[in-house]
Amino acid sequence: MDWPVSVALAQSVPELPTGTDWSYEMKLDGHRMIMWRTGDGVRLQARSGRDVTAAWGDLALAGHHLPAGTVLDGEAVIVAEDGRISFEAAQARAASSPTRAHRLAAQRPAHYIAFDALQLPPPNGDIRARPYNERRAALRNLLAELPAPTPIQAVSATTDRDTALTWYDTLHDQGVEGIVAKRTTSPYRANRTGAWLKIRHADTIEAALAGFTGTARQPRALAVRLPDGRVALSQRLTTALATRIAPRLVPQPRRAYTQGGDAYTPVSGQVVVEVVAGTTRHAVVTVVRLR
Repeated sequence: MDWPVSVALAQSVPELPTGTDWSYEMKLDGHRMIMWRTGDGVRLQARSGRDVTAAWGDLALAGHHLPAGTVLDGEAVIVAEDGRISFEAAQARAASSPTRAHRLAAQRPAHYIAFDALQLPPPNGDIRARPYNERRAALRNLLAELPAPTPIQAVSATTDRDTALTWYDTLHDQGVEGIVAKRTTSPYRANRTGAWLKIRHADTIEAALAGFTGTARQPRALAVRLPDGRVALSQRLTTALATRIAPRLVPQPRRAYTQGGDAYTPVSGQVVVEVVAGTTRHAVVTVVRLR
């Protein structure tokens, strides 16, 4: 399997599917991460394909207990003082320098919640073509061999739809942002195929980055192109999010304007951000994260 691997994505739906060939997993509010246990170490890959090992050194260290040749898909999460899974804390960690990330890890260690196994140690190799239920069993068997305590855990899953809906209704305040339904017979395929479906409390969409306000080093807000073609200016970015986005900005030497008349600096390249969809009807978006 070659680095970086393209990840499977879930399609948003209004309600969970029914039937005996679905498994339902908790969707936690963290950072998507592929964990590679190579022959000589551990590499951590973001959904975008970037190497994020330096920001998550505590998880890389824990990953050394996996057998060489293992590749897992999962979510890096951080639990706040109140016991809630905090996306803000995960975002701050992801945007940190290695020195600051090390300090943050000492204060709030990360957890890796694995939800799929893409590759197993020899002689198995790449198992993405196997059905979900076989990959799930392989993942659980693999993690059962890790020494306790370990921050690497399998995501909670059930084949009972009512149980999944109870999770959805009662665990939102703890950082469970939704439920992902996965067809038990499906292989692991990149992008959205319909085999993974999700419901979320706060529905979001992906939007292409058109530009920014402020400076390229310290962007204040983003101009994003919405699915209907409009370019809208976002609300002010958090410091952590601005820090993450700044290195991806390639400004153009001109000015541009949204349909509402707001000026921004356009950018080149293909950068995608996730925004809260509920605000887009007013041409004002809230940027949630960089994709």
